[in-house]
Formats: sequence, structure tokens, C-alpha cells
Amino acid sequence: MLSYKDALKQLKDDETRSILIANGFSQAWDANIFDYASLFESANFNTRTTEIRALFEASNTYDFEAIMRRLESAQVVLETYGADPDLIQTIEKDQEILKESLLDAIANTHPKLPSEVKDDQYVAVRTFLSGFKNVFSLNYDLLFYWARNKTELGPDPYKTDDGFRSSSTWNITGTEQNVYFLHGGLHIYEDGSDVRKHVYSTNGETIIEQVRKNLNKGKFPLFVSEPNNDKKKEKIDHNPYLRHAFGKLKELDHTLFIHGHSMDENDNHIFNQVKSSGVEKVYVSIFGDENTADNKRLKANAKKYLSSITVSVVFYQAETAPIWEKQGKVI
Repeated sequence: MLSYKDALKQLKDDETRSILIANGFSQAWDANIFDYASLFESANFNTRTTEIRALFEASNTYDFEAIMRRLESAQVVLETYGADPDLIQTIEKDQEILKESLLDAIANTHPKLPSEVKDDQYVAVRTFLSGFKNVFSLNYDLLFYWARNKTELGPDPYKTDDGFRSSSTWNITGTEQNVYFLHGGLHIYEDGSDVRKHVYSTNGETIIEQVRKNLNKGKFPLFVSEPNNDKKKEKIDHNPYLRHAFGKLKELDHTLFIHGHSMDENDNHIFNQVKSSGVEKVYVSIFGDENTADNKRLKANAKKYLSSITVSVVFYQAETAPIWEKQGKVI
């Protein structure tokens, strides 16, 4: 299989390239970083585990906000119909349990401070990403968000634009946006009709602490955490930021790298958008032995979902991409 360096050698000088990063990007820093369903899997609902997990399962979602809305709606209906006060109180308590379990899950699965990533690791990842015209992320974690904001570190110049402007509010006009969080992120939330992001606080308040404050106000992080393709696309369609980011995939041309994605069917909305774009070649990363059952399935899915008369799919070894540096070794 190609190395990442050899893949770059295949590109023409005037060929622009973009990248779509997924969970493998973060796992290259720490193999235990949370994946899309791990917030739900690691959540502890205490004595209400059976009931609340059953509600997630019946709703076919991992989305904490969606479950909160269902609980709130149930409370309104029961109050209107004069239902058992004890049942209404139980639903109210379940809403608080849901908020706390989300925060505990985030705290247990995510590095708390940017300082947990070393400066040389930030330089490595910024250098790696600086070679791409556009960066699309499917991750909820803060690693890429922290890296792009480490402006005091090299390489110079390395400038990105996520479209958020005054008061950290996203604005589609007057930007040169080239960074897109396709499935939202821990730092992004809806505030009425606006989409906003958390930023570094001068009083030392972490983003996780800011998320906690927002949850107490009923504002959840913007996550596309539905477990299937159709439901993910439905949530994207109903949010202006997500809809805009998704639309930008279709405007791509030349070459796209997909790094750290399992190529599962539940992201077929992403693949269809790429396939409808002007992209002519897609480089897909493979981690480890390409002949394992999982990697054979990954390769088959990549060809199935992305290849066409106009789009070719090529594979490269994920470990050869210089994303993070650990103990003096580029991985």
C-alpha cells in the first residue's frame, strides 16, 4: 500500500487537495479518545439506567438532546392531562440525570485542557493540515479545535477560518470559511436562531465548564449523533451551520483525503455528497494490516460508496501520515 508521502507525490503541482478527518485522526493521539457512540456507552444513569437506556433504544438515537426534548414533551402532556404527580416528578428528575450523565461522560472521555497535548504535537498536526485547502471534521472532540487555535505555534503562516465572527457567532456572509465541523462539535451550540461556539475564557473557565453552564440553561452541544444515515441527514438539514458545511462538500474538486474513517454505511450521506462533487480522486487511509477482515470490508465499502466513472479510490497506510508526534516518533 502507498505511504502518505508517496500519495502526495502522485498529485500534480496545480492540484488542490482537501481532507476529511474522522475518529482515527483523534485516536492517533490517544487510542481511547471517545468515538461517536461512546458518550452514550460511558454514560451512567445510576438507578434510572434501565429506563433511560430503553428510551434511547426506543428512539433509535444516541442524541442526548433528542431524549431531553422527549422528556420535556412528555412532562407537558402529563401535566396537561392531570397525570400522576409522582410520574411527572420522575420525568423531571430524569431530565437532570440526563444532563449530569452527559457532562460526566464528556469529563471521563475527553482531555480537559489543551495543555494535555504537547506543543510539538500541535506543531506536527498544524503542519500536516496546512497542506490542505479545506478541512472537514466528523469528530466531536476538541483536538482539532485546539490545534487550529494555537496561533502562537508554527507553521507560519497557517490560517484557518471556521466562519465564526463577533460574539463567536457563525455568519455565512463575509467569510472565507475553510474549516467545517460536519457533525457539530463539543464547542458548538445553538442559541435561539444563532449558532455559536465556546471560546477560551479569560477567567480560566474550560470549555467543559462552559458546556455545563449551557446545559443548566437547556442548551446542548450541537452533535449529529444519530446512529443511522437517514436520521443524520435529517438533523443536518434542520440546522443552518450543518447544512452549509454539508453543502461545501459538493463544491470540492481535484483530490480529497479521508483519514481515520471506518467507511460505514451510516455516513453514506457524506459519501454521496463527495461523489456528486468535482472530486476526481479520493485517498482513503487504512490502519494496520490491510488484509484483516475489518480492513477488507473498509476497502470494499470505500469503493462501493465513492468510486465511479469520474472518481477513483486509492488507499494509503494511515500510520505513515505525520499527524501527531509522540516520544520523538512521527505516527
